[in-house]
Amino acid sequence: MNAVVIGAGAWGTTMAVHLSRKGHTVRLWAYQEEHAARMRAERENADFLPAVRFPDDLEVVSGGIGPCDFFVGAVPTQYWRSVLERIVPSLPEAPYVSLAKGIEIATGKLPTAVYHDVVGTSRPAAVLTGPCIAREVVRGLPTAVVLAGDKAAELQEAFNSPRFRVYTSPDRLGAELSAALKNVLAIAAGIIDGMGLGDNAKAALLTRGTVEMARLGVALGADRRTFSGLAGFGDLFTTCVSPHGRNRTLGERLGKGETLDEILASMNSVAEGVPTTRAVVKLASETGVELPIASALHGILFEGVEVEKALGSLMTRDRRAE
Repeated sequence: MNAVVIGAGAWGTTMAVHLSRKGHTVRLWAYQEEHAARMRAERENADFLPAVRFPDDLEVVSGGIGPCDFFVGAVPTQYWRSVLERIVPSLPEAPYVSLAKGIEIATGKLPTAVYHDVVGTSRPAAVLTGPCIAREVVRGLPTAVVLAGDKAAELQEAFNSPRFRVYTSPDRLGAELSAALKNVLAIAAGIIDGMGLGDNAKAALLTRGTVEMARLGVALGADRRTFSGLAGFGDLFTTCVSPHGRNRTLGERLGKGETLDEILASMNSVAEGVPTTRAVVKLASETGVELPIASALHGILFEGVEVEKALGSLMTRDRRAE
């Protein structure tokens, strides 16, 4: 099959390499021609995925998209709309699979909804998500993920491999919400690590965090079961324990006393959990859903609340049944 991967960060590059290794004809699209030219010359993405050589037939492009059987979107959520508006004249009417994990701040919309805003609601869209750290996938380490939404059954084999097992689901909303919300909780998990609060605290965070994810998801129309599966708890667990996760690492640095501005200034990639925290708290307010962990993190990130005070507010909430 002929595929295009839009977005040349670590995860987009990993997916382009994975699909190319499977025998698909793949083009990796980069926003900046300078970045694309450098990858073409060096046959690797030194900025985001160093020391991983591209397959010989993987093509790197910028500019227009052109015909394909399906395309993959791996652009950070806050930039997805502007990228789509730039490339929409050359965008084929092929199935779209989102790899992005966030919520657009301005609208409260998920990446597939942003896509439908720009191109219309008739085009098929799905989301591929689950426990998939880019550095592990590109090394061929085993994992299992979920492909949820339109054309999922038809596209399953395009992504599946002996080390990358792909399940399908009709619950695109739940899978996409899980992908976004787990990054919020990953920052909180990193704070726990940075403060040295222990494994019990992290286990409690993951458990109660899964409840928060499901609570918001069900209120918005998602299937509760999705949040205890690969897209939900599976991805949440990986993100909260892996030393390679950007959001967990950001939280760890916060827990050790660095400021958010200092951390963001030092990063060369996007930690989606930061803007998603702002978006999800707004969304929860609009839907009347209580999200104590996300709200406490919002206070730390954007309201100047000290970490210890935010933790205390969670631990001293009114006692209740689980």
